[in-house]
Amino acid sequence: MRISAMQMNCSHVKADNIAQAQRLIDGAMEADRPNIVSLPEMWSCLGGDRAIKFAEAEELPPPGSNAPGGAAYEFLRGVARDRRIVVHGGSIAEKAGEKLFNTTVVFDPAGVEIARYRKIHLFDIVSPDGTGYRESSTYGAGSEVVTYEADGVKIGCAICYDVRFPEMFLALRRAGAEVIFLPSAFTLQTGKDHWEVLIRARAIETQCWMVAPATWGKHTERTGDRFTYGHSLICDPWGHVVAKASDGVGWITARIDSGLTGRVRRDMPVLEHRKLV
Repeated sequence: MRISAMQMNCSHVKADNIAQAQRLIDGAMEADRPNIVSLPEMWSCLGGDRAIKFAEAEELPPPGSNAPGGAAYEFLRGVARDRRIVVHGGSIAEKAGEKLFNTTVVFDPAGVEIARYRKIHLFDIVSPDGTGYRESSTYGAGSEVVTYEADGVKIGCAICYDVRFPEMFLALRRAGAEVIFLPSAFTLQTGKDHWEVLIRARAIETQCWMVAPATWGKHTERTGDRFTYGHSLICDPWGHVVAKASDGVGWITARIDSGLTGRVRRDMPVLEHRKLV
């Protein structure tokens, strides 16, 4: 299985973001021929004020249905169907009544939705430079751990700030995950110190492959310009980084080796040894 993770510089203009995502996926398909592609967190609309976030959010059709969705949803479904690949859709803003959710949707090669995950842990912090973030002022929190199967491999869903909560990743491992996707829009301030460390730690603890597509660069919020860290990466179940993006827009690709997963788990059976959780 080959997986490509897109690194995007997103804005609050959905049409521009869709065009950028299309160019990146086309490039990855031509160069690397992946079986799965993934986009970053909130790739369809990053930035803008509350009104823009609600305007660009999409009401999602019932899971697994063929009912039409919004522009981002249909773009993801179309890529999966046209390219005959699995598309792990990063995350988009889901409109559900008076609430938004930071939501992952996944499509199989026939363009059928096979998984939907709402971000559980919301980013309500003050960063080291004093910038405040309060995701819960706009978004509701999910409550369900979600996995799906692709090419015989069980895959787990997480989003960005979830990475700081190892109990969630243990739950994904116990649900059978071998690969965990972590689409992100990690802040520059926290990313430079914590991004790679946390992802490698979750890989080592769970003995899963971690795939983390990320946004990079400047985007504009109501309160001014903000910057995300990028450095999309893929690491193996031993915690080795096997692919990593630098600054800028692009993609990374790695081959997922289930044989390596099995050897790591056989030689160090930490799940069997766990006592406290």
